[in-house]
Amino acid sequence: MASKEIDWDKIEAKLPTEKTPEAKAKRFDLYDQFDPNGNGFLSLAEVDKGCRDVLGLYEIFEAKKVIMRAFQAAKGVNDAKSTSDYGKDYVEKVEFRLLLVYLKKYFEVWKMFEDVDTGDDHRVDLEEFKVAVPKIEEWGFKIEDPEAEFELCDANSGGQLLFGEFADWAIKKGLELEKGDD
Repeated sequence: MASKEIDWDKIEAKLPTEKTPEAKAKRFDLYDQFDPNGNGFLSLAEVDKGCRDVLGLYEIFEAKKVIMRAFQAAKGVNDAKSTSDYGKDYVEKVEFRLLLVYLKKYFEVWKMFEDVDTGDDHRVDLEEFKVAVPKIEEWGFKIEDPEAEFELCDANSGGQLLFGEFADWAIKKGLELEKGDD
């Protein structure tokens, strides 16, 4: 399925991931808006709601797997410095920048996955993968043997790539929709 055009500049503007004082101040403000009860921990539900109500990024809000993967990747990164036993299960303020980075990256990979998933069934089979080889190469990875690469990507050997498998593989391979992304 060909994905609709995405306004990447809008997404970039709403996800302040830079390591500047201005971006940090914006993140702190966003974090407080994501954390309506002020307990210092963001649950998955709060992140989900924040993507919709605070950021207004409906494209990401509708891609639940993106939010889940980003949340799982960001939570607990700060375990060694956390002063609470709850930190490993939630996103703390110190992990919020990473959450925003992961939201953008996983959403980018989601759009790739949608482009490869021509059957629109949230799974990619070997034939879809083979057809997508030219796209994947445009995204930055040269595939010599599509069958072997598919097997590497198919972590559970199920014969179909699910988003999580594709995302893990795409990130390891450094795929990028837009050249010049960090």
